[in-house]
Amino acid sequence: MNPVRAHVTISAPREQVFDLIADLSARPAWCGHYQRDYHLTRPRASGKGAGARFMVKTLLARTWVELVISEAAAPGLLREQLRLSRLGRTPGFSEYELTPLGRATRVELTFWTEPATRLDAFKEALGARRSVRRKLRKSLKRLRAIFEEQGDKPLERATIAGYEPAKAARFGSTA
Repeated sequence: MNPVRAHVTISAPREQVFDLIADLSARPAWCGHYQRDYHLTRPRASGKGAGARFMVKTLLARTWVELVISEAAAPGLLREQLRLSRLGRTPGFSEYELTPLGRATRVELTFWTEPATRLDAFKEALGARRSVRRKLRKSLKRLRAIFEEQGDKPLERATIAGYEPAKAARFGSTA
């Protein structure tokens, strides 16, 4: 798929916006409308090496996506590597560029994939590009709302897959 781009201007400092984007545990708060069964794959939730897995429902099927942050150059650039489709055969990439605009920040998101098979390329040709663009624009609008509309409830957060706090080891406790 050719690169799909979306952008938004957020009235917040670039450092704060970068911190939220680089924290994968906070992604369900602004990308939850199209990412289902979202969970972290590693204990590290932010910065280089952090990973997550989720399902995206597309026009023809459901697709599992594995995401790993490959480069985090604070506060201006965040690159992610994606593995999509069955057995992660389709590589994908996303890149967030944050540019200061006075007291605001312009966030530009670029997403693209390289279909591994002809079937994957055919599925993408059936309207995946428009669908992806619409989902990315909506997620960036939700990101802007997090900073500009002060909500009274905390952000939705993801946890590590299979982690149960009630059964976790309690180091230092004597009971």
